[in-house]
Amino acid sequence: MKSNLDLNTASYDYNLPKELIATTPAKPADSARLLVYNRDDGSITHTYFRELLNYIPKGSAVFLNDTKVIKARIFGRKKSGGKVELLLIKPLLDNLYIAMIKGRVKVGVELEFDNGLIAKVVELKSDGSRVVEFFKDSTKLSFDKLVEILEEIGHIPLPPYMNREDTKQDELDYQTLFAKNSGSVAAPTASLHFTPELLNRLKENFDTYTLTLHVGAGTFKPVEVDDITQHIMHSEYYNIPKEAQKVIDSSQKILAVGTTVTRTIEYYARVKKPSGECDLFLHPQNRPIRVNYLLTNFHLPKSTLIMLVSAFLGRDKTLKLYNEAIKKGYRFYSYGDAMLII
Repeated sequence: MKSNLDLNTASYDYNLPKELIATTPAKPADSARLLVYNRDDGSITHTYFRELLNYIPKGSAVFLNDTKVIKARIFGRKKSGGKVELLLIKPLLDNLYIAMIKGRVKVGVELEFDNGLIAKVVELKSDGSRVVEFFKDSTKLSFDKLVEILEEIGHIPLPPYMNREDTKQDELDYQTLFAKNSGSVAAPTASLHFTPELLNRLKENFDTYTLTLHVGAGTFKPVEVDDITQHIMHSEYYNIPKEAQKVIDSSQKILAVGTTVTRTIEYYARVKKPSGECDLFLHPQNRPIRVNYLLTNFHLPKSTLIMLVSAFLGRDKTLKLYNEAIKKGYRFYSYGDAMLII
């Protein structure tokens, strides 16, 4: 029988001691801890990420997200002199962009940033986001040109719970080794644990594929409705290359490295479109139909991400494993430790 608790946002809550929120990554990256849960026999193994290859089921295809985090956070001022902070969320059509802006703004206001960058507010959205266009020397900027300028003046948009400013080190730490396609405002964090040596061994031992999903700020947004089925999921741009599509269309077992990879593959399995906007919400009553195994970090309470993990394990088992990880002193969230579900 389906549990009503599965649909109740409050039932995905748990208590995390503050000291278990990781604000810097393990060094080296593969010294992070790894909790391996085997669904066949119910066994839990506590190990380290460097041992990952010993636990991936033989013959699996491993999928990674090759998105690249952009320096999406910029600080500037209004012409009146007031300070503003802008977080670029995603590009729209016609060189328009969705952004979050700290500081009061009206339609038509122009914001000034370093290197001659100007942002003009075009629309105020009801969810608090803003539609803006960017200019330099009176020329409207394409996404590629904008990213070049952000690379010079912007900051890595660390998740708010890290409660600190970004540093030069984060430009390395908060980016995967295989980051290629610019567009994310958050890293696909399960992939941050790979060292070059471990990644090479993975590629030698398993069929490895990449796809792209540009992670939006919505990934950190808590679910604010009581009934999770009423939650409006944010959408994110994705693209799946032909070789990767073939594997998803085959019967080969798939390990998804991260929730972003999982959502992309599962969305494709349902709609059969190789690119577009993914807004799939996986939870215990909308379970995976294609991904067999999941490698992921430990996620925020009441988030769509812990609900996605519960789609693989059930809510009860997910919370039990989270509490086991807390008891054992695992580190949580983006720079934290990992869990492998096989």
